[in-house]
Amino acid sequence: MLYYIFIILFITLILFGTFFIVKQQSAAVVERFGKFTGTRQSGLQLKIPIIDRVAGRLSLRIQQLDVVVETKTKDDVFVKVKVSVQYKVIKDKVYDAFYKLDFPQDQITSYVFDVVRAEVPKMILDDVFEKKDDIAIAVKGELNEAMKNYGFDIIKTLVTDIDPDAQVKESMNRINASEREKVAAQ
Repeated sequence: MLYYIFIILFITLILFGTFFIVKQQSAAVVERFGKFTGTRQSGLQLKIPIIDRVAGRLSLRIQQLDVVVETKTKDDVFVKVKVSVQYKVIKDKVYDAFYKLDFPQDQITSYVFDVVRAEVPKMILDDVFEKKDDIAIAVKGELNEAMKNYGFDIIKTLVTDIDPDAQVKESMNRINASEREKVAAQ
């Protein structure tokens, strides 16, 4: 009797170790004895029990990362620029995305900091507001070129917020108010 229970238990473990499911819009990385053997796309998949293992799973959906960069403009005004980066894993480069980078968000953040801190100091504060699309295009160009090597595609970058220091906002409001008062007086 104990023999039959052991066999049933063994067969059950083999069946559960053979089949695995990969969810829609994701990919699984399979290793054999620690060496990469392939990626599996969505659906019911097979692996050799005990010998193969699912090393990890990656989402193929578009993901968003918000990065806030504090930098200085050409006219010496400190400003916080919020950049939203939409990115995804390239379906054919799951290997690169899984093995080449441990923390892709950190790498993207570094590139965003680098580009924003290179572009914004060339502009005065008013130009930063007017040319926010140029900043976003520069960030996307730099990011896309760098991250393709790691298996990531940059879909879109947006400069979603430009926030100067509170004292600068207050003084700008006072300047605008005094100009309006001057026009009203005329």
